[in-house]
Amino acid sequence: ADDWPLDYATLEPFYEENERMMGISGLAGDPAYPPKQPPMPPVPLGKVGDLLGRGFNDLGWHWWPSDSAVATQAYDGRDRCINLGACLSGCAQGAKATPDITYWPHAMRAGVEVRTHCRVREIALNDAGMASGVYYYDADGDEQFQPAEVVVMACNGVGTPRILLNSKSERFPDGLANSSGLVGRNLMFHPYSMIRGIFPQPLDGHRGPSNCIWSQEFYETDLERGFVRGFTYEINRGMGPVTTALTGMMGGRIPWGQGHHEAFDKLHDRVTGMVAICEDLPEEHNRVTLDPTLKDAHGIPAPKIEYTLSDNSLKMLEYSVDRATEVLQAAGATEVYHQAPIAQGGWHLMGTARMGRDPARSVVNEWGRSHDVRNLFIVDGSIFVTSAGVNPTCTIQALALYVADQMKRRLANLFD
Repeated sequence: ADDWPLDYATLEPFYEENERMMGISGLAGDPAYPPKQPPMPPVPLGKVGDLLGRGFNDLGWHWWPSDSAVATQAYDGRDRCINLGACLSGCAQGAKATPDITYWPHAMRAGVEVRTHCRVREIALNDAGMASGVYYYDADGDEQFQPAEVVVMACNGVGTPRILLNSKSERFPDGLANSSGLVGRNLMFHPYSMIRGIFPQPLDGHRGPSNCIWSQEFYETDLERGFVRGFTYEINRGMGPVTTALTGMMGGRIPWGQGHHEAFDKLHDRVTGMVAICEDLPEEHNRVTLDPTLKDAHGIPAPKIEYTLSDNSLKMLEYSVDRATEVLQAAGATEVYHQAPIAQGGWHLMGTARMGRDPARSVVNEWGRSHDVRNLFIVDGSIFVTSAGVNPTCTIQALALYVADQMKRRLANLFD
């Protein structure tokens, strides 16, 4: 994979600022990561973190309390986590940090206007080849034009190329900012494996935030494994009773009718494990284009996705299952099962408008500005050059802060 046009040291202050804005809990000193100091102490390990941590220890493998966008103490008007365990469906405490309760209130108090239920069709150009605004449909379905001196895109790895490819003109017949032909190409997901163990003792796994520890023992390239790059293990505490019942029935471990309650009791609060977040490689044949016939309710062409899981990713997934099985067995699991890749994966969308200094091999430059349109910027996962083997949100946020800072510093000559 190609190198990024910037390094970690450049982004480090923006990672730090984002951790302050979001309210990140974690523990300093992780030997697998550059030095940093999260603003709040980590989420407690719980029985699951303690149990699997000992499994990693028995094998001599790295693990560390994971960073979490969950407040462990009162922070910026939000209350601390009290282990309700409903993190995926919404946090009544406000302890779980999402931009709508972190960044947006500050931005709106500073004068930002948010228009919801709107859908952008295309970006307009003026005679000088500069972006002049966007055509969009409002909440009532009426077409509107929003003029702009600067256009910033944050529609991620599918939405951003969709709008760019739909913004065709005489100057850009193949789509806006697409002189390289790379808009939509190099689509990257994160192939995930899920490995779970069944334990004989209660684990209290349905309480608290899902994540408690992680491991980057297998993050860096080791060619003896048969693939390049690597993955992060993200340990999941466990499931609540309803999820346990549903997954148990779908997986054939809990029957309907006779024996249902007995089988449920063997799984409830006794299943835990991990996912492996595998680094996907950028490959130009994985791409987003516009569907020639399918359109949305406003007549905008739908995105068409072409993607093939690489041999490298398949080998990495298999390896991640084997090593996780060792950890779970070392921790005392009586049975281990897995899914690789998980059927519901692919929610991280990256790489389709990549950064770079060479206009022939990238869509935006090293500070997020389009090579072709000087007042068009992109701040989402589409500008990733590689996917990394970790969740991408904090890097997207750090890049957004970095690009905004570059815009501010270069405001005087932004249009030169």
